[in-house]
Amino acid sequence: MPNKLTLTGDAEADRLLSSDPFALLTGMLLDQQIPMEVAFIGPRKIADRMDGFSITKIARTDLEEFVALCVRQKPGIHRYGASMARRIHTLARHVVDAYGGRTEAIWTEGDPDGKEVLKRLKALPGYGEQKAKIFLALLGKQLGVQPAGWREAAGAYGEEGSRRSIADVTDPDTLAEVRAFKKADKAAAKK
Repeated sequence: MPNKLTLTGDAEADRLLSSDPFALLTGMLLDQQIPMEVAFIGPRKIADRMDGFSITKIARTDLEEFVALCVRQKPGIHRYGASMARRIHTLARHVVDAYGGRTEAIWTEGDPDGKEVLKRLKALPGYGEQKAKIFLALLGKQLGVQPAGWREAAGAYGEEGSRRSIADVTDPDTLAEVRAFKKADKAAAKK
């Protein structure tokens, strides 16, 4: 993951997201019912509490011990800290079991095309269609992971120049643009 992400406004959190594919996958998992940048700071909070961020350490930690680690210290990793801690633990175990702990294998193993990467992402615990498409767009737009057909597989999230999701956040201005899009989209859905 060679590119430097600027998703959170927190330099330390962004460094972790830029250097650790499982941290990025975890941030995306947390991105629901809380502000985007808060979700993506979650992996740094975990790293601070675990003396580093490690997929194998998360997967090996007793589930209830991991849940306690995520919720007992304030601020919590998420609005629904216990539930999301369980999801992170399940995701870590899945990636360790299915990909040997190599998160990037989800998008590199066997030279997959965009449809295959999307299929693999959708198969992850806690990931559905929309989350998988957003993550695929984030990989393509910001990290240079661009398997054949990735834009089509990511749907509207893969559109060049769009401001729909975290995949389009590169600075405070684009964060504001994404927020404005989401607000307008939500208002339109209520009509």
